[in-house]
Amino acid sequence: MENINLTETFTEFKELKNIDRPTMVGVLEDVFRGTLLKLYGSDDNFDIIINIDKGDFEIWRNRTIVADDALHDGIHEITLSEAQKIDATYEVGDEVTDEVKLQKFGRRAVLALRQNLAGRIADMEKLQLYNKYTERIGELVVGEVYQIWKKEALVLDDEGNELILPKSEQIPLDFLRKGDTVRAVVYKVELRNNTPVITLSRNAPEFLERLFEIEVPEIFDGIITIKKIVRVPGERAKVAVESYDERIDPVGACVGMKGARIHGIVRELKNENIDVINYTGNIQLLVQRALSPAKITSTKIDEANKRIEVYLQPNEISMAIGKGGLNIRLASQLVGYEIDVFREDVDQEEDVSLDEFSDEIDAWIISALKAIGCDTAKSVLRISKEDLVKRTDLEEETVEDVVRILSEEFEE
Repeated sequence: MENINLTETFTEFKELKNIDRPTMVGVLEDVFRGTLLKLYGSDDNFDIIINIDKGDFEIWRNRTIVADDALHDGIHEITLSEAQKIDATYEVGDEVTDEVKLQKFGRRAVLALRQNLAGRIADMEKLQLYNKYTERIGELVVGEVYQIWKKEALVLDDEGNELILPKSEQIPLDFLRKGDTVRAVVYKVELRNNTPVITLSRNAPEFLERLFEIEVPEIFDGIITIKKIVRVPGERAKVAVESYDERIDPVGACVGMKGARIHGIVRELKNENIDVINYTGNIQLLVQRALSPAKITSTKIDEANKRIEVYLQPNEISMAIGKGGLNIRLASQLVGYEIDVFREDVDQEEDVSLDEFSDEIDAWIISALKAIGCDTAKSVLRISKEDLVKRTDLEEETVEDVVRILSEEFEE
């Protein structure tokens, strides 16, 4: 019975996936040598032959033959009379190699060996699972909901491994039931009492990023890059994208024909509103896009304190802030600056659109000013000449001419 049990355990070990042969042989030999040390006090004169493919092993003991009255070390030596029972031709000084059968270990020793081997198998399975999922952090996994508790759900992957999806990492409108198929990203992997705990998330930005990779081939192929994602799960998300091919509109590619691509993602996220924004290194323009559809009149940047003041017409303010301040909060996270909203104190009627000066100011200069969020004459005049040069990359002389032309419009 001990032989059968040990062979079964050996087979379990052999069937472990992703374990290289040298490692398997090394662990098995280590277990057997541990047993030999307990039984004989030494293992240096034993050879262990392990056959991974057949799932069996052999243990051979090497001893030197001594005269019957000269035995001093019963572990490394054997008397001539005992040796000649094995082979009558043996003489003093010869080396005897004989096989040690498992039955000689005794029932308790075999049981201890089996338990030790089973323990090493369990440890290697845990380590294998830990390493596997540590390398998959941020990747999308699909599993089946196996059990639901108050604070978390137990999910099984396609190999039956247990994964945890905490309530805090579920979308607020998620309603999971046993047997449901659920998608999430590997969020965190840690060892607790030598047991791997794999935590999933549907709230992490990486989950939304993986969904875009599935729905938008240009992102998967690397033609379009997601620069940054900020979101309040189940409510709203802002995704900044950039294309490395100027022929491709990154926003249009992500949304798809009639919104076909984005709709699949929105459904997965329980109708979370997703704003896809064309990324730019120009902070003023990025803020303008992040707060869209609200239209900014002008901006003022405080680089030292990472703050931006944006000025809007009164009817645009609520749109920029959004319900519960959600829109402006996500916009701040996206651009990396704290955004402060101010009511524009100049009536629109008193201001003049930059397009009205097309006879006096070149179109490319007007475009450069619009690119920093200045659509009107007074929005330009509120910014110092030094800042205008810095933000637009226009020549100082050009900026002075523009300021002079715009100022004359308001002189009495």
